Amino acid sequence: MRFIDEAHIQISSGAGGNGCRSFRREKFVAFGGPDGGDGGRGGDIIMVASHRKTTLLELRGKTIWRAQRGEHGRGKQQTGAGGESVVITVPVGTRVFDEDTGEILADLTENEQHWIAAKGGAGGRGNLFFKSSTNRAPTKTTTGIPGEERSLRLELMLMADVGLLGFPNAGKSTFISAVSAAKPKVADYPFTTLAPSLGVVKLGLDASFVIADIPGLVEGASDGTGLGHQFLRHVSRTRVLAHLVSLGEHDEGAVHGGSSDELDSLRRYRALRHELERYDSNLAQRPEVIVLTKLDLVDDAVIEEVKATFERETGRSVAVISAPIHEGTDALLKLLWSMIGQAGEE
Repeated sequence: MRFIDEAHIQISSGAGGNGCRSFRREKFVAFGGPDGGDGGRGGDIIMVASHRKTTLLELRGKTIWRAQRGEHGRGKQQTGAGGESVVITVPVGTRVFDEDTGEILADLTENEQHWIAAKGGAGGRGNLFFKSSTNRAPTKTTTGIPGEERSLRLELMLMADVGLLGFPNAGKSTFISAVSAAKPKVADYPFTTLAPSLGVVKLGLDASFVIADIPGLVEGASDGTGLGHQFLRHVSRTRVLAHLVSLGEHDEGAVHGGSSDELDSLRRYRALRHELERYDSNLAQRPEVIVLTKLDLVDDAVIEEVKATFERETGRSVAVISAPIHEGTDALLKLLWSMIGQAGEE
């Protein structure tokens, strides 16, 4: 199974047109000489990053892309028309790999960024090109150069300021739908979100930032368990991590074991921190805030105890929210905005 943030395509740029061998033949024109034109250049395969695209779904439905070949040269010194290029629009944040070697060929991180994935072949020369003072009637021509063919693998790594982490059912989709216009699927069973989604949070008239709802991770994600690599790659470009931990009923996949006096929520938090460190040690050093969710499901005394424990054991900022009733969400958004600003200055 693959998500719509990964696609495999075959591309072929256009071949150049062949040069033409022709001699001018007109009544009353003696020794008209060569007039064969050059072939046209083949079309390119061009990738363009755009904010208007959010997934690679279109490329999963169309896996073969071919540009038009250049037209052949013609008599009367006519150069063949160039082949039409093909433009493939991809979301901002798309990385392009060579399928055969695994080499990263392009990293499209800016809106309207262009990259020529395959150059069209040059057109061949007509016999007019070879005319000289010593060769007045050349018959030589050249054929067009073939286009390039490549097998590519595309990966979308979401470009976001804040990445939401947590076990399934930690409340990530509920939170992002409460603070932005994003409408991910929300339900009372685990693994509701099967593809990452983005939401734009607006603070006042000018301030805004982007949140990525990363699908729920499980223990062993760094080894690929539960399609962990597809999820973890989206965290790589986020500037701040918000780690959501449920205060309500234990999340599916909760870590069991450990000392009896250790909070289950703390064990779950540490389990995902371990997966982050195994996947990318630098990623684990990103600024992070711990968000205790579903405060409306537990008593105030329990909330204070859990919050104090997290602050003591992790040394990180801890926020407590209930997204459905918007309790604590405004304070959390202001904290995230402040952390984003600090991360941008470093």
